[in-house]
Amino acid sequence: MTARTKNTKTAPAYRCTECGWTTAKWVGRCGECQTWGTVEEAAGGTRARTRAASSVQKPAQPIAEVDSRVAAYMSTGNPEFDRVLGGGLVPGAVILMAGEPGVGKSTLLLDVAATFARGTAGNAGQNLAHSTQPPRSVLYITGEESAAQVKLRADRIRAIADTLYLTSETDLGTALAHIEQVNPSLLVIDSVQTLASAEVEGSAGGVTQVREVAASVIAAAKERNMCTLLVGHVTKEGTIAGPRLLEHLVDVVCQFEGDKHSNIRMLRAIKNRFGPTDEVGCFDMHEDGIAPVLDPSGMFVSSIPHPVAGTCVTVTMEGRRPLLAEVQALLDQAVAPAPRRTVSGLDSARIQMLLAVLQRRAGLNVGKLDCYVSTVGGAKIAEPAADLACVMALASAAQNKPLPRKLAVFGEVGLAGEVRAVPGIRQRIAEVGRLGFTHVLVPASPTGVGDVPEGVTVREVTTLGEALALLFPQK
Repeated sequence: MTARTKNTKTAPAYRCTECGWTTAKWVGRCGECQTWGTVEEAAGGTRARTRAASSVQKPAQPIAEVDSRVAAYMSTGNPEFDRVLGGGLVPGAVILMAGEPGVGKSTLLLDVAATFARGTAGNAGQNLAHSTQPPRSVLYITGEESAAQVKLRADRIRAIADTLYLTSETDLGTALAHIEQVNPSLLVIDSVQTLASAEVEGSAGGVTQVREVAASVIAAAKERNMCTLLVGHVTKEGTIAGPRLLEHLVDVVCQFEGDKHSNIRMLRAIKNRFGPTDEVGCFDMHEDGIAPVLDPSGMFVSSIPHPVAGTCVTVTMEGRRPLLAEVQALLDQAVAPAPRRTVSGLDSARIQMLLAVLQRRAGLNVGKLDCYVSTVGGAKIAEPAADLACVMALASAAQNKPLPRKLAVFGEVGLAGEVRAVPGIRQRIAEVGRLGFTHVLVPASPTGVGDVPEGVTVREVTTLGEALALLFPQK
């Protein structure tokens, strides 16, 4: 009887083409990025092939001896863009900018490229007579438009600089040759899905091509200490197109958001290796370009000269930045058997809950009325801190009694009618005082409200009934 020999064949390994996750057996869905149909067999199994190098050109050094001044922040000249990045551009950093088509990504980066090239503070539309930095070379590579089309936009937004170089190129090898020739301090590629390498199979924008383009550009950026801004497309779901590996390779991922029917644009950092991810930059898109908005609170508050029933001002936190927003409510007799509930800029399910709390805990009969709730200026409020302002606006509309002027309200409302504390109470009160408001209604906090600005009266409440009795006293 012959003995059976043990099968020593290496088990096949499978790898996800999106994020690089590996597994010993094939699965239909990646266990890391949860993408379907991206797990393929990797040739050679999981055996490591790379061996240690015989010599090291640059030995490791103690962390205390590393010169961190090489990675100091460089201002772009756009204060809102610098705020989101954590202080400016870091040499060698690669930043991915994503956003829907037509939101203004190319306009913003062209403006940033011009101000960075001039070494000036402020946006392209301001008077730039005094330079704060020496001129720096910037290379702008566009693969979606011709150089003449980009020049037309640059003339319109006054984004012209002597050291801003422009080229229209879709070949990766030629783009790398331009980088060798110009040796820029800042590189802008619009977009990463339009570049393609002749050494790699696949069409531009495919997984293989995007991976090769990103790896080549990132290697050049790290080698030259060159800041790099990449524009990325988004899918119909709003996520960044291409492999998820692209988001892991870059240092910063920014999302540029905005409604096409509004001039307001918001820039958020989703990932940031050099700064916080809770900062938000606000921009104003107009026919002459895009300009940073240093004080955006006035855009989300109406300028009605006299008090109107159904309006209430609240303070929201966009990251670490307090912003004022106005909530408007309108109640009317329902014509249909089922009352209408129309909400814009707020969570409709949250408004339904607040209506039930208002009827049950405050005794206001609003269940059979048509309800319309909206924010001013296209502001979108998602945090629960706006609950108390929404309830006050609804109560004001139900009783046809306007709230006092120069009043701001914020706090979370529970189903039991309690008013809960929210984070950032002191920052919100400070912003209210800075903008000239004199009265603030806030939830009671165990730690207190801190130093109150001069001329501001702060009233703390613990229940919804207490807040209603304070703002709508019964005769």
